[in-house]
Amino acid sequence: MIKHIVCFKLKDNSETEVKKAADILLSMQGNVPLLRGIEVGCDFLHSPRSYDIILQVLLDDEKALDDYQNDEYHCSVVKKHMHSVAESSVAIDYKI
Repeated sequence: MIKHIVCFKLKDNSETEVKKAADILLSMQGNVPLLRGIEVGCDFLHSPRSYDIILQVLLDDEKALDDYQNDEYHCSVVKKHMHSVAESSVAIDYKI
């Protein structure tokens, strides 16, 4: 199994914009069949080093991760929105 984690720092980290981004990330559930699990969390500390949202997805293997990166819904809805609202992001992918 592969865990794919992305942390996003938003340009506008107002409660409304964070909730909207989190909802769009969660919309992958049921729309991206490769996902074996999904979790989205929103930061509440708002410290200078905090990121605003974390996305964690569980995938079967490296091929599924590659396919996920090119999934139509993931690219046309989720990536499109997150690239437009994110100031920066960091990611890690590891085997579990």
